[in-house]
Amino acid sequence: MSAPVNENTVNSTAIISIENIYLLIGFVVMFLVVKTLQDKQHPQKYTTALFWFLFGNVFLFGDLSIKLIGESLTYQWVGFSVIAIALLAGFGKVSMGSYHQPSAEQLESDAKRIGNKLFVPAVLIPVVTVVCTLLLSNLNIAEVYLFDQKHVTLASLTLACGVALIVAWRFTSGSPFQALSESRRLVDSIGWAAILPQMLAMLGGVFIVANTGTAIQDLVKLFISPDNRFMLVVLYCVGMALFTMIMGNAFAAFPVMTAGVALPFLIEGHGAAAAPLVAIGMYSGYCGTLMTPMAANFNIVPAALLDLKDKYQVIKVQIPTAIALLIINIFLMYGVIFND
Repeated sequence: MSAPVNENTVNSTAIISIENIYLLIGFVVMFLVVKTLQDKQHPQKYTTALFWFLFGNVFLFGDLSIKLIGESLTYQWVGFSVIAIALLAGFGKVSMGSYHQPSAEQLESDAKRIGNKLFVPAVLIPVVTVVCTLLLSNLNIAEVYLFDQKHVTLASLTLACGVALIVAWRFTSGSPFQALSESRRLVDSIGWAAILPQMLAMLGGVFIVANTGTAIQDLVKLFISPDNRFMLVVLYCVGMALFTMIMGNAFAAFPVMTAGVALPFLIEGHGAAAAPLVAIGMYSGYCGTLMTPMAANFNIVPAALLDLKDKYQVIKVQIPTAIALLIINIFLMYGVIFND
């Protein structure tokens, strides 16, 4: 019932395909749109609903739109949606509404009843994802695969979330509708930051296509001597941190800074060892992750979920550690990447 993945299997049929995952995301987001419009006490229900509709329609109607009106018009519509989303968020038109939540007494009673079993669904997500990715990735019947062979990890994660949800229903005696309703409260608590990682990932792709690394390389030559090893190391480490603070993701900053500084000046110019150079460079980028609200899934989402009064509290606590680690990375890189 299993077969090795080859060039033919990547285009095979899958039950949990990337298209089905996108549709699932689209349906969930549209449910949030409907519930927002039904919220009579919501202070900004129309603009908030529009925000989530513009986000969800890409997942729900993207493939259909390409078939009906073509790629060009679809891409233009997606671009318009992104701009409109940014404007709605920038002008503060996305806010929380009203929610039917249990009383504090009920929450405390449920917490005592469920106990530590509450953590089981959260733990199941990474465990099931890893097991499915490593052991069940090729599972198929008559060449119909369980997981999308091009996106095995993402498909496994989707299944893992479903398993965790079923277990959570068992422990809490909840329902699918209750889970969807609660997802609206959580998503509204996070707000625009919930979709920031996806937007920043697209921005990273734009920077790569625009050859930003080449522009940075030309800029470096104006201010720093190519013979100054230490300053080049400082520039690469600090640049990775700063660019990550702008992009919100070290993986987006990495190709730009590596192509602009590390590869031409340190590796080719001074014969630096590539493996420790890029490893410490990525670590420097993570220092920037600790200091930026753009890394919303790390810094803003936890503050929202924990109902912290200061949504930047997580960042403020992390800044001293991030700066100390960045300084250590600079001297560590300078000490290990050169052989002479």
